[in-house]
Amino acid sequence: MKFGFVVPWGDADDVGDLAAAAEEAGWDGLFVWEPVWGVDAWISLGLAAVRTSKIRLGTLLTAPSRRRPWELASQVATVDRLSNGRVTLSVGLGAIDSGFEAFGEECDRRTRAELLDECLDIATGLWAGQPFTYDGRHYRVRPTEFPTIGHTAQQPRVPVWCVAAHGREKSMRRATRWDGVIPQVLDPDVDIGVRQPTLDEVAELRSEVDGTVTDRPFDIVVEGTMSEHSPAAYADAGATWWIESMWDAMAEHSPVTAAHDRLLEGPPAH
Repeated sequence: MKFGFVVPWGDADDVGDLAAAAEEAGWDGLFVWEPVWGVDAWISLGLAAVRTSKIRLGTLLTAPSRRRPWELASQVATVDRLSNGRVTLSVGLGAIDSGFEAFGEECDRRTRAELLDECLDIATGLWAGQPFTYDGRHYRVRPTEFPTIGHTAQQPRVPVWCVAAHGREKSMRRATRWDGVIPQVLDPDVDIGVRQPTLDEVAELRSEVDGTVTDRPFDIVVEGTMSEHSPAAYADAGATWWIESMWDAMAEHSPVTAAHDRLLEGPPAH
């Protein structure tokens, strides 16, 4: 199992410092969330890239429905080249209560799913090089001869993790097109309507994925805190990444200091 950390709060310079601390302390990845309005995730990750040499960098997560596919493709590829191939792109529909309605972003769930699919199709198509043509419901792209630097350091492309609802066939089918799943379980009995999977559900998911994805490695990514879950138990169930989250730190006097102190303690014991 690999161990990552998602930054709860901080400016771009803070992300650079936290990434350096995470790498020094032996973490495998550092991730940032991408807001509708606020600190730019990809500028932050670019700064983290030049301050580190080994640790994996990415978003947790990006909502492609609110991004121009070619702009997202440019940002991801630029940071991937800058980091010598250490980027992971995590995608999902996004939480509409994070500012979607306030800024006029698409809120319809089905439309956001369509935009996610088309955005990834276009981004991966552009990374593969010209000529590239795309005709979708929402986007149309034609080949261009305008000179650009657009390739990714990782080949054939940057790995993509996709949020999916465990037990929902269409949602899981979307995730298994890519390189990993961030599973969520729809549960009306919890306040936010979704929860992390249990150990049994992760084991079920691993069995399902292994029967579907046979041509490449496929990650199962779980998120939590040490007080809530056992990373070792999840590894035994089939998860490949543990992403430690400290969302409660956003209520502290200095969320950045709290995150820095936790990172220096190092990842959970294997």
